[in-house]
Amino acid sequence: MDHAQVQQWLDHYIAAWVSYDPDDIGALFSEDIEYRYHPHDEPIRGRAAVVASWLDEGEADDSPSTRDEPGTFEARYQPVAVDGDVVVARGVSEYRDVPDGPIMRVYDNCFLMRFDDDGRCREFTEFFVERPSL
Repeated sequence: MDHAQVQQWLDHYIAAWVSYDPDDIGALFSEDIEYRYHPHDEPIRGRAAVVASWLDEGEADDSPSTRDEPGTFEARYQPVAVDGDVVVARGVSEYRDVPDGPIMRVYDNCFLMRFDDDGRCREFTEFFVERPSL
């Protein structure tokens, strides 16, 4: 992977988040992906399980993800370090309570990722922290 390939992947990640299209989500990840929403989580294993999690289709109490309503979020991510198949990216996610409303919450994000030879992510761990209110 190089910086341009990673940026393209990150742009597709955002597009998949906006669309919530199962094919767009699945195209990001290898069949044997290990995905963590938090570094301390047990990984979600397998592409189908990650897609289901993104779509909030898991059991009510075990899905770490909830679908964001269209127009209530924006995100920007960029690679910071690329070393072969290992990537660190950082970004910002902004959330609104209602579409096109004022920004209510801002998160600083860091992704730790490993990619396969086809440019699909096979390990993904997200670190994020909410910015304090001003």
